Amino acid sequence: MTPPAPPPTATDRLDRWLWHARFFKTRSLATRICRAGKVRVNGNRVSKANTPVAPGDVLTFPQGNRIRVARIVALATRRGPATEARQLYDDLTPLDDTTAPSAPERAGRRPTKRDRRALDRLRMTD
Repeated sequence: MTPPAPPPTATDRLDRWLWHARFFKTRSLATRICRAGKVRVNGNRVSKANTPVAPGDVLTFPQGNRIRVARIVALATRRGPATEARQLYDDLTPLDDTTAPSAPERAGRRPTKRDRRALDRLRMTD
């Protein structure tokens, strides 16, 4: 009699998990990031969207202007609301990287046509 096989560890595709966790708006965008080789799983660069991931894996990938680091806590069966998605991972992104550079703040309102003409008159007198 053969011994029973060990229980299979639950895994999911990398692109599907990134989409379920709501890091990317569409699954095709998550696939594109994976295929471009911009995602690291446990420090190893991957270039396939079907790379299996499991709870405990650490992912590093670009998202917008910053680099995100997340540890997988659970796998999802569907793409639920953001509150469910937030429970799928622990955010390990360093605090320094969480603030994206923002546009400089403007003083006051946008200049009107009248303001622009006044500025033009000032520049012409110089």
